[in-house]
Amino acid sequence: MGSKTLYVSDMDGTLLGSDSRISTTSTTLLNRLIDERDVLFTVATARTPATVVPLMANVKARLPYIVLAGAAMWDNSRQQYVDVQAIDTGTVGTICDIFEQHGLHPFIYRHHGNMIYAHHYGELSPQESTFVAERQGSPLKRFFLDDSDYRTSPDEAMLIFSMHRYDTLETIYNRVRATVPACNPMFYHDIFDPNVGLLEIYADGSTKAAAIRRLAGRIGADRIVAFGDNRNDIAMMQAADHSVAVSNAVPEVLAIASEVIGPNTNDSVPQWIEKHV
Repeated sequence: MGSKTLYVSDMDGTLLGSDSRISTTSTTLLNRLIDERDVLFTVATARTPATVVPLMANVKARLPYIVLAGAAMWDNSRQQYVDVQAIDTGTVGTICDIFEQHGLHPFIYRHHGNMIYAHHYGELSPQESTFVAERQGSPLKRFFLDDSDYRTSPDEAMLIFSMHRYDTLETIYNRVRATVPACNPMFYHDIFDPNVGLLEIYADGSTKAAAIRRLAGRIGADRIVAFGDNRNDIAMMQAADHSVAVSNAVPEVLAIASEVIGPNTNDSVPQWIEKHV
C-alpha cells in the first residue's frame, strides 16, 4: 500500500494572496486535486471559522479545518467545533491580571455552540478596532465589547488575544511565558505592519503541530507535508515529514524549511502539491 499524505497549509501569507483571499487559480487547482486525485488537504490557521468558512467557501475540502492555531478543529460539513482544547479558568484569570497590570485588557474567545463569543473590556487599540469592524455581523462570531464581566463565563475559553504595539505586548508576553506554565503563548509581528504585535495565548499543549498529528492519526495518513510563512508555523513545519516555506516567509521559517518555493502571490502551494502528489 502506498503512502497516504496529509497536506496542511497555513492561510495568511501562505495560501492566501496579497488581498487575503484564495485566488481563482488556487481554488481551481485545489478542487481538481481533491476531486480527481483524492488529495487530503486542509488548512491550519490562527483564524476562527468566522473568517475561514467564507474564505474556503469555494474549496471542496473534505477534512476539518484546524483553527485557532490548533485550539480546535471545525467540521464544516456539520458546522460545528470538534477537538476543542480549552484554557483552564484559573489560568484565564491569571493572564487577565497580567494584562491589567500593564493597562490593557485582552479579548477572550469562548466556545458557545457553533459560535465564538469574543469578550473584551475597556478601550480597543486602533488595530483591534479595525479588526472588530471587519468581523462584525459574522454568523459564527459575536463580539461583547466593554464587557465588565469579560473574565467570567460558563463557556470554554479557547483563546486569549491582543493586538497592540509590538513593544507593549512583548513585555506582557515575556511575563506570561515566565510565570504562567499552564498555557501556550505565541507572539509575532503583524505581517502587514511590523510595528504591531499579535499575542495569542492558548491552552498548554494546544498547537498546530499537535493538531496536525491528531488529524493525521484519525484519517490514517502516514506522511504530513506542511506549508507556512510565519513564526507561528515553525512547530507545525517541524512536526511534518516535509516542510515547505513560501519565499516571502520570515527568515526563521526559511531556515528550518525542508524546501522553499515561490511566494504566496503566485499560487505556489497548490502548484507544489500538483507537481508532487
